[in-house]
Amino acid sequence: MQDTRGALPEDIDAVETLLAGQGYLPGRALATVTFLALRLGRPLFLEGAPGTGKTEIALALSRALGRRLIRLQCYEGLDSAQALCDWNFPAQMIAIRTAEASGGADRSALQAELFGPDYLVERPLLQALRPAPEGPPVLLIDELDRTDAPFEAFLLEVLSDFQVTIPEIGTIRAPEPPIVILTSNRTREIHDALKRRCLYHWVDYPAFERELQILRTRVPEASAALSREVVAFVQRLRTEDLFKTPGMAETIDWAKCLLALDVISLSPEVISDTLGAILKYQDDIARLEGSEAKRLLEEARAALPGG
Repeated sequence: MQDTRGALPEDIDAVETLLAGQGYLPGRALATVTFLALRLGRPLFLEGAPGTGKTEIALALSRALGRRLIRLQCYEGLDSAQALCDWNFPAQMIAIRTAEASGGADRSALQAELFGPDYLVERPLLQALRPAPEGPPVLLIDELDRTDAPFEAFLLEVLSDFQVTIPEIGTIRAPEPPIVILTSNRTREIHDALKRRCLYHWVDYPAFERELQILRTRVPEASAALSREVVAFVQRLRTEDLFKTPGMAETIDWAKCLLALDVISLSPEVISDTLGAILKYQDDIARLEGSEAKRLLEEARAALPGG
């Protein structure tokens, strides 16, 4: 039997099957844009609220295709030295001292050696441009909105031509484009110049049936009744004016917590005791304590089919 591990999916249905095999259930639109990104070799820019599965799709693709995952976690102040490459200054200083101690070193030859590949520390972006036996890696540029405009401008060459220019070495081009996934929680707008280089998709909170399907896939030990209550309550919670709306990740975490406590059915007391699994800000938690949790639970149950 031919080993197809690492081969890119041939159609949209194959993408859905590939990701479902890793416990990731994309909607048809997301599966379509993922297929196009893979087929055309284009970066895929995913934007949406936290916890909706943007990062997880890169992890699922990496596992399903057997490709290396290279993750660049963005943060304020990130620059090319942390993202692309840096020089091994301690090793360079040792080489200089050694050359001085031996005497008669060729200064031009020493300089060429010091700023050559042996002293180059490769960071995620440069690593992603290197060839690999299993195929081009999956490069995840996570939470791009945490960086600033100069870093976005720096990324343009990478995303346009899959190459970078290092002044001391020259231009390094990927023999095959990596699979690039960029994510943003939209805490600020990303510049159009970067978006034009990518295929775009907004990742929204799933509808009830899809979220229930995802939960059953990720937490199969939970009973059907409890899973329905959990999803209904979280979806009702998302309609409230909260500082941080719970995402799919919180739904899964909460279901796991409830199972660990041997909970069979939701109650206002259980909800109050486990709010830290779905809400991450004290002001939001304080709003749901007491009668408010009971009210939301009753409304969630009433909204269920047959409720």
